[in-house]
Amino acid sequence: MYESDLTRFMRRFLEEHPEEIESQKKGRAIWWDKTSETRSRPPSMRHGTRSGGNEHTFTVAGGAEHLFGTDDDTGEF
Repeated sequence: MYESDLTRFMRRFLEEHPEEIESQKKGRAIWWDKTSETRSRPPSMRHGTRSGGNEHTFTVAGGAEHLFGTDDDTGEF
């Protein structure tokens, strides 16, 4: 089975430095291994955007009709 040089290096390094495995576990626990009690609460949606308005509408400043060439299918703009 093929094993890359990097994988062999990491296996050898971790065999020679077993303390690094414990350090990895501590680092992982800081960021990932959380229980529901230790996780931070989700942000409040009180100030979130509201749907149903014109949030995504915009007006063309003018002259946009000249940015496009003739449509090959219809011969119109």
